Amino acid sequence: MIWLVFVSIATLLDSTRIFIDNYVSDVYFKGRGAVSQKLFYGYAFIFCAIIFAFITGFDFNTDYLTNFLLFFLSGLLSSFAGIPYYRALELDDSTNIGIFTQLAPILYLVLGWLFLNETFSPLQLLSFFIVISAPLLIVITTRKRSRKIKIKAVFYALLYVLIAVIGNLLFVKENTTELNFLTEILFIFLGKGIGNLIIVYTRPKWRRRFYSILSSSHKKVLSPLAINTVIGFTKDIAYRLGLVMAPTVAIASAASDSAEPIVIFFLGILLTLIWPKFGREKLDRKTIIVHLIATILVVVGVILLQL
Repeated sequence: MIWLVFVSIATLLDSTRIFIDNYVSDVYFKGRGAVSQKLFYGYAFIFCAIIFAFITGFDFNTDYLTNFLLFFLSGLLSSFAGIPYYRALELDDSTNIGIFTQLAPILYLVLGWLFLNETFSPLQLLSFFIVISAPLLIVITTRKRSRKIKIKAVFYALLYVLIAVIGNLLFVKENTTELNFLTEILFIFLGKGIGNLIIVYTRPKWRRRFYSILSSSHKKVLSPLAINTVIGFTKDIAYRLGLVMAPTVAIASAASDSAEPIVIFFLGILLTLIWPKFGREKLDRKTIIVHLIATILVVVGVILLQL
């Protein structure tokens, strides 16, 4: 059950990361352009890959060149998943985005069945409708004038999940016990770093946006970005270890995603009460009740996946 420990650590870190991302996007990158912070993460991931190369002695075996290239592609996809992710954060709050992204275990189940020969039961199919009812509940209970924005947030969140899931499945599919795990992570981080730089440098307005924010904030923005970088590195390693060690990819994802909405729900309330500028959640009765019901639906649906 050591895989569960790694997945739990990754879940807590990922929940924290969402709130930091939301805070940075709202405070420093208000309006469109939050994806421009990927310039910072691009260099950070490449730097981390170089550090890993020194640690591992760059244990590169040409017999596994295809594997390493696919690990690189996995990291590349993870970086591109950030485009819809930041767009979703610009449109909605952390708790909602956390709920919207809970289709991940369903996608793992379906794609795992297609590419990893994993199986699923009719009961697990039922869980799909339960999980998807959570974002539908949030959309339906939203005022009509804000509903279009909420639907856009759901779309971007699901697009983010789809790209991220494909990237993680590539990693699991190509992982072998004969390869050094840190070397695998090295190529993933390299893919993330290069992918992030490609995203920003192919869109000059995003690059200019980042340097503008860096100048106007007197570099205060670097602190939360640096903290989130460390959290992201640790979360990536813990989660991918959990995926590799778990009996199936779907179960690892289910364990993470059944816990994450609960963590996000209570963390959002706690942070907003203690540090309103950071938590940034709506705490009116209706919002809390809707979030609570949606969280319960997600947890019940994800638990059914494991039956």
